[in-house]
Amino acid sequence: MRRIDLKEVEDIALGASLLGAGGGGDPYYGKLMAIGAIKECGPVELIGPEEVPDDAVIMPIAMMGAPTVLCEKGTGGNEYRVIYDMVSQYLGKKVYAVMPMEAGGVNSMLPIAAAARLGLPMVDCDGMGRAFPELQMVTFTIGGVNATPMALTDEKGNSVIFNTITNKWTEELARAVTMSCGGSVTVALYIMDGRTMKAYGVKNIVSRSEMLGRAIRNVKNQPDLTPQEAFLKASEGYGLFRGKIVDVLRETNGAFNLGRILLEGIGDFRGKKAEVTFQNENLSVTVDGRICATVPDLICLVDTETFTPVTTEALKYGKRVMVTGLKCYDMWRTQAGLELVGPRYFGLDTDYIPLEERVKGGGSDV
Repeated sequence: MRRIDLKEVEDIALGASLLGAGGGGDPYYGKLMAIGAIKECGPVELIGPEEVPDDAVIMPIAMMGAPTVLCEKGTGGNEYRVIYDMVSQYLGKKVYAVMPMEAGGVNSMLPIAAAARLGLPMVDCDGMGRAFPELQMVTFTIGGVNATPMALTDEKGNSVIFNTITNKWTEELARAVTMSCGGSVTVALYIMDGRTMKAYGVKNIVSRSEMLGRAIRNVKNQPDLTPQEAFLKASEGYGLFRGKIVDVLRETNGAFNLGRILLEGIGDFRGKKAEVTFQNENLSVTVDGRICATVPDLICLVDTETFTPVTTEALKYGKRVMVTGLKCYDMWRTQAGLELVGPRYFGLDTDYIPLEERVKGGGSDV
């Protein structure tokens, strides 16, 4: 067990924004919520998965909806207590700890804010190892865990608990309520015992986020490495393209941010063109028509000078970015994982090929 205080929040937010693969919401907004909660209620205890009793109730906390909407609509501050009371009353048992369900700018921060305001520990574990746009897209679905009972509330006080026959039905029904509530809500889902969390969770994701954030802050302080080399070494990433954003096509549809980014190469990539598609998170990247990476591997855009992650809602003309690929959690590369989050699920006309094989086969590496 260790404590998450204000300094740790800064690094976790930065690192989780990279693991969000372009999605997960604005890290600045999520960070403000976590910082405000810690200042009011004190630091949060971060516990390892193995410290959790097998029969303890673990409650993942997240926001659902379009991240751009959340940045404008905000939260009311009472959502965590509402959800805690709903879940405890429904189960007839107190919640032992909270945990994040994904890595990303907002959803890595909400559980910290919830833990601080509820006085509960947070588990160093999640259900993705990155961010995905739909709520059934978690490793716990592969393990047969039900998303329901799922508690949902908005900033106005509207609340509901779902019981559904499949996790896909949970996504459909909760998405409809989310739209009725203005496009973003706070949820608790995949409520599970400690034994299940240990078997199917992505462990040490908060610690990894903190390490990545610290590394990004220090990329220019490595005496034997260039900043780019330091970043790629710390992230274990593959440099796929460097370019200037020349067009961004974006729309909000069904509580998703959808679109594509067009880039013109700079430096060693001058004369080449790249395209990145996204649905909240980046889905694919092609260079001169050749696919370099697809989901479920992580496709991350970072600033070429600071290596700070650039989320999909922060994309703008003229920004210079490096497109970086990170390997996904191994469970996503299984047949069951690819059925949930593989490229064909998102409408991409390609089978999944692991990132490192695409790079070895002639993909770019800056």
